[in-house]
Amino acid sequence: MNNHTRKFFIYTRKSTDTEDRQVRSISDQLAELKELAVKEQIEVVDIFVEKQTAKAPGRPVFNEMLLRIEQGEANGILAWHPDRLARNSVDGGKVIYLLDTEKLAELKFPTFWCDPTPQGKFMLSIAFSQSKYYVDN
Repeated sequence: MNNHTRKFFIYTRKSTDTEDRQVRSISDQLAELKELAVKEQIEVVDIFVEKQTAKAPGRPVFNEMLLRIEQGEANGILAWHPDRLARNSVDGGKVIYLLDTEKLAELKFPTFWCDPTPQGKFMLSIAFSQSKYYVDN
């Protein structure tokens, strides 16, 4: 994929739940992701900030972002870690399905490697499962 078609959304999330007490603040996540965007020469189309747990599906900001990806506004997501995107099987499945259908071409994380290959999607599903396991415990 050439750099001209790399349009990304930045997604940051931090809930007020105790499950997120170890997670970087929104401003820390944003700073690190903006730095990564510059380094990777990625065009950031929009920034989404959510202050809600990802334990259950139905986060409005996350759902709006996915809808806008389905409409073709962006084809990549920059997030601090896969657990920012999903800690439940429904949202994790949606992200992987968008990769499967090529509505989503790339996911970038400063702390995690992922590409849209079978191996990359498998590793992403494991990361989502670990996040769900953490929440379930």
